[in-house]
Parts: sequence; C-alpha cells; structure tokens
Amino acid sequence: MLILQKHQKLPSIVFFLESIFLNLVGNAIKYRSPDRTPIIKLETDISYNRILFTITDNGLGIDLKKHSGSLFGLHKTFHENSEAKGIGLFLTKNHIEAMGGTIYASSEVGKGTTFTVKF
Repeated sequence: MLILQKHQKLPSIVFFLESIFLNLVGNAIKYRSPDRTPIIKLETDISYNRILFTITDNGLGIDLKKHSGSLFGLHKTFHENSEAKGIGLFLTKNHIEAMGGTIYASSEVGKGTTFTVKF
C-alpha cells in the first residue's frame, strides 16, 4: 500500500517540478535586459544531504531592499511588463513548500537574479 501511495504522488511532484522550472526560467527570459545577450545558468548540487537547484540570470534584477517582503506575494510585480500577473513566484514558492523545500533569491538591479531552491 505504501508503494502505491508514493506512485500516486508522482504526477503531483512532476507537475510541481515542471511548474517551478517553467516559472523561474520563464521569468529569466521575460525579464532579460535589453542591454546584453541573456545568459541563464542552471545548476544542481547536493549539500548536507539536500538537493540544491539554482537558476541565475543576467537580467533586469529585482530591488530586494524594496521588495524582499513581497517577492513571493500574490499579484506582486516588480517591473513594468504588461504580461506580468504576479502569480508565478507565488505559485513557485507554494509548490516548493508543498514538497518540503525552500526558495530564496539574491538579486541586484541591472545585474541579474539568482533563485536557489533547496529540497
């Protein structure tokens, strides 16, 4: 019975991982800088028995001094973009936490952003 339950959860995990990946990479593309060729770097590692997944870009960046408290909030946006709905980072954080993980960001305006996910 336990094995069956694990397999039943697999579609949810796959959906969550796909959503996390698409949101973070999609944001790196959407908020690329018009001043330089976009670079998006994906890395994985294992540290202290935890899986680390990092996405780094050289895009517009986010002013974390101004927005750190609302970064993963619902309907929060940080750039002038007509496509922005403020849902992607909110869903991403919720999917990660539903799987027992955490996410945090480091960013510098005009230089880019790094999102680190730990499971």
